[in-house]
Amino acid sequence: MSGAATFGRYAEIPVDQMTPEQRDGYRFLVEGPRGRLPGPYKVWVHNPKLLRAAAPLGQHFTPGQSSLSEREREIAVVVITNRWHSAYPPAAHERRGKEVGLPAATVEAIMAGLPTSFSDAREQVVYEVATTLAGGRLVSQGLYDRAVKALGHEGVTDMIVLMGYYTAVSLTMNFYAVPAGAPGLARGAAEAASAGDRQMQQRDRVSRECVVEA
Repeated sequence: MSGAATFGRYAEIPVDQMTPEQRDGYRFLVEGPRGRLPGPYKVWVHNPKLLRAAAPLGQHFTPGQSSLSEREREIAVVVITNRWHSAYPPAAHERRGKEVGLPAATVEAIMAGLPTSFSDAREQVVYEVATTLAGGRLVSQGLYDRAVKALGHEGVTDMIVLMGYYTAVSLTMNFYAVPAGAPGLARGAAEAASAGDRQMQQRDRVSRECVVEA
């Protein structure tokens, strides 16, 4: 592996220098529903067993897969990623939150740690539970009751595990000091061809896309 850092402090592994297990993990993502190597997986591919364990959970939280709406998802993600003071995830989800229709002033208030509110009952509950949990506070009985009524246990557990997943993302990006918007190693036709994998050549087009890195 090259010693030159390409993604924050981390030196990504070119495909032709990966171990067979790492290359299989890489293919598992880029040939799967994602079709790309999202932000934290640029690091997690170093640990292919972890990658294979994390990827289905990340896929569960892609649009249309969990019980949460896109706006609900982004409320919780903006809250928790800003809790961990890691540059890369909050920047990505500030953009994504606005893209899915959250008011800019609302997203910016959450990022600044200022109080805000939502007219939609489900979104309000997501915000209150997320800020309570991210702040390390106990969930009151009243908030518990409102959350279960609004979201059901399916929605509540989706939100809690989503926050845990993005905690892992944020801590990874913090440890490796990945700056906001970092594209990482340019992976494309030349690298795929050098690895002798034509499918990767067709699928891996993601090095500088402005996408949500889940």
